[in-house]
Amino acid sequence: MMIVLTGGGTGGHLAIVRCLLESAQRKNIACIYIGSENGQDKTWFEKETRFKDKFFLSSKGVINQSKFNKINSFLHILKLSKKCKKIFKTYKVKAVISVGGYSAAPASFGALFSGIPLFIHEQNSKSGSLNKLLKPFSKKFFSAFEEDFTPYPIADKFFNHARIRKELKNIIFLGGSQGASFINELAIQLAPNLNEKNIHIIHQCGKNDLQKYKQIYRTLNIEADIFDFSPNLEQKMHKADLAISRAGASTLFELCANSLPAIFIPYPYAAKNHQYFNAKFLQNQNLCKIFTQDNANVDEIFKTILDINLENISKGLQNIIQKNGSDILLEKILKLI
Repeated sequence: MMIVLTGGGTGGHLAIVRCLLESAQRKNIACIYIGSENGQDKTWFEKETRFKDKFFLSSKGVINQSKFNKINSFLHILKLSKKCKKIFKTYKVKAVISVGGYSAAPASFGALFSGIPLFIHEQNSKSGSLNKLLKPFSKKFFSAFEEDFTPYPIADKFFNHARIRKELKNIIFLGGSQGASFINELAIQLAPNLNEKNIHIIHQCGKNDLQKYKQIYRTLNIEADIFDFSPNLEQKMHKADLAISRAGASTLFELCANSLPAIFIPYPYAAKNHQYFNAKFLQNQNLCKIFTQDNANVDEIFKTILDINLENISKGLQNIIQKNGSDILLEKILKLI
């Protein structure tokens, strides 16, 4: 059987594609990837040998463009969807699984035009524009945030490095491989107080600011584990007892899988403020703390760091997500094909 995995643009989307690819491999299902030549798609998958084939199309985002450019972008997507139809026919594709993002648009529309079942996985608590548009036409819509719950696909390594936290010795600041300037500056403001309490800092600052923050920590005479990207992020998380992080869905559920408590500072410009609502999903169960950038007072955050009940939250996070989410998702899809 041949299926198409499509979507991307950001690491969160692409992490789900990778999980689904690994599940398909275990079930001897062949996969084609269709993404974009823009965004992070090629960085992640250009050299990935486990796909039967890969196609990086000239798709671009439609949101935040002028009305004229939106029309042109949409017409271009329809043109690319015809190319996808030919790919489906050549490879005798039986289903298309979209993880969202503008990268998914050509193959998703191509599936509808070809009469091939389209399955959608929505990452976030608030649906993206493409997923919201195509949801009524999909064969099945999957989400870890909806009442009809499907576990979020997370790599096994995050579960394998999980542990219950009881004492605060190490704190990790997570801004993603591209970095988050607000998280970076917050880490520096908190660093002297954390150092005074003998709390070691692990800091993902992003590739563009790596040397800058290495120098800042040297100037402060504070030893810290500073990095931009790590293929073994789960090991960095394993060392940490608390995270201060943005609230993209993949990061949030990786932290859950790792049983690592977090203070979330959602990216305020995310579409439909979805990062805030992602984090609120955990806050409603008393399993995280949230500060917005507007109310992120350094003294209050430091007090929260010292007062947070690590053990209770760490244990509670074990009930939020289960292992083999991608296997469960793929099994549900196979029953519907």
